[in-house]
Amino acid sequence: MLNKINKLSKTEFTEVFGNIFENASWIAERLYEQKPFKNFKDMSKKMISIFEGSNNQNKLKIIISHLDLADQTKIASLTADSNKEQNNAGLDLCTKEEFSEFKNLNLKYKSKFGFPFILAVKGKNKLEILINFKKRILSDKQIEFDEAIKQVKQIANLRLNELKNKFI
Repeated sequence: MLNKINKLSKTEFTEVFGNIFENASWIAERLYEQKPFKNFKDMSKKMISIFEGSNNQNKLKIIISHLDLADQTKIASLTADSNKEQNNAGLDLCTKEEFSEFKNLNLKYKSKFGFPFILAVKGKNKLEILINFKKRILSDKQIEFDEAIKQVKQIANLRLNELKNKFI
C-alpha cells in the first residue's frame, strides 16, 4: 500500500490527498516533499503537523472553506467528501423545520464567530449535531477557534483513514 503512495507523482498525490483538508491542496503538496513515508501513520502525522504548523490565517482559510452544515442552497458546492459525510449523518434528510433550525444556527454562529460551525459529523446523527451546535454557540471566539481546529484535524484523520482502506 505505502509503496503505491510513495510512487505517486506530485500531481497524482495531490489529486488523492488534496482535499483531506477542505480545499487546501497546498498541504498535500507540502506533504509530497516529505516522501518517502515509513508507513501510513507516519504520513498522516506529517500531514496533520503541516496543518498544525501553519499560521492562524491559513487555518482560518481552511475553516472558512467548510460550508454550512445542512445548507440546502449550497449542496452543489460541497466537496464530494463533505457531501458524503453530511449525507451519512442524515443531514440530507432533514425536515423543513430542521433545515430552518440549521440555517438559523449557521447564521447566528457565523455572525458571532466570523467562521462556520465545524464538526466531524461521522458517526453522529442530526440530534447529536444540533446538541453540539446549541452548546458551542454559547462559547467564546477563541475557544471556538480552537475547537474548529480540533474538528478540522478530526475530519482530516477520518478522511485519511478512509483513504487508507482504499489503498489496502
